[in-house]
Amino acid sequence: MCRLFAITSEDPVSPMVALEALDVMREGHDGSGVGLFLRDLGGPFETMKDAPILSGIFTEAGLRRLDVKMMEKGFITKYKISFKLDKTPPEGVPKRDIYLIRAYEYPEEWEDWSWEKKQVELTRIRLELRAMGEEEKDMIVFSFWPDVIMIKEIGDPLTVGRYLKLDANDIQARIIMAQGRQNTNYAINLYACHPFFVQGFSTMTNGENTAFIPIREFLQKRGFEGYMGFNSDSEVFTHILHYMQKELGLGLEFYKHIITPLAGEALASHANSDLLTQLKHTCRRLIIDGPNCVIGSLPDHSLFMVQDRKKLRPGVIGGRPGIFAYSSEICGLDSAIPDRDKSKDFQPMYLDTAIVGPDRQEVQICRQTERLHLPH
Repeated sequence: MCRLFAITSEDPVSPMVALEALDVMREGHDGSGVGLFLRDLGGPFETMKDAPILSGIFTEAGLRRLDVKMMEKGFITKYKISFKLDKTPPEGVPKRDIYLIRAYEYPEEWEDWSWEKKQVELTRIRLELRAMGEEEKDMIVFSFWPDVIMIKEIGDPLTVGRYLKLDANDIQARIIMAQGRQNTNYAINLYACHPFFVQGFSTMTNGENTAFIPIREFLQKRGFEGYMGFNSDSEVFTHILHYMQKELGLGLEFYKHIITPLAGEALASHANSDLLTQLKHTCRRLIIDGPNCVIGSLPDHSLFMVQDRKKLRPGVIGGRPGIFAYSSEICGLDSAIPDRDKSKDFQPMYLDTAIVGPDRQEVQICRQTERLHLPH
């Protein structure tokens, strides 16, 4: 198993807060890797919310190829973070040439484009750069999106964070998701490391999804180029979330009804039985199987947690107005928010979707048995 930690805060915090929380849960993960997703950025990125940020790992040759490609497309560097690394990486951490976090100015011809058109093109460019890197083994591209940074690496999470000097590199965010463990179901590949990201949607999972193959086949037929990679059986949780909101136009309260739909009397007696029966039939290939705790983030800066049908992976939420955290274990909460009212900590059960909205004032619980707020 791995361990998960996420935090949403009114004030930007360092990624080290999340990595220190993972560290106190180290008995639950093997320290073989770390993935970080940061959004609603602070520091120098505070004033450039609309600028697309490229995150990844590059060789010197790969960086030169990147620069040529981005210049051809009309992108100009607006701001970048330079990692000043020790000459020798810590034990277990690979030696890399360049960890890249770079914000760009949009090309002039993009100025009049709609956000919808920009989303499509940003996704296409990320996938083009990823393909270039896979061909020459000189680029690993995690994200290319406004107000988002992603960092992934092999090695102990806290050790990696200290090596990259994340507490002193102008990197802060109001939403941070962190996962501790390299994927071990496949060959070691940083694209298989959680969290995963598609067009503003991100998820990470503790568990496994044995229904991966039919879900992958369903998604590959949707005609959206962002449903690709599939380096981990958990990556589809992000794709399903994106498909639900962007393609079906449904709110977050429908997520559980797609991945773990009600059955039998619970479905028949639901206030929205007809709709949910139709949804279950239409999206039956997206039903998951296996023990899972999923934490996810939406473009509106909501943060949520859901569990599988049998609640076989741990998960708890706690905090106070202005700051909340999601953790695999209570000790992770204690590390990040020790002064909260612990009597209000909440452990979602199999029917629950636990949500902290963008106002960060409370934990909202949406249960599958409740009447749904239907989209217009």
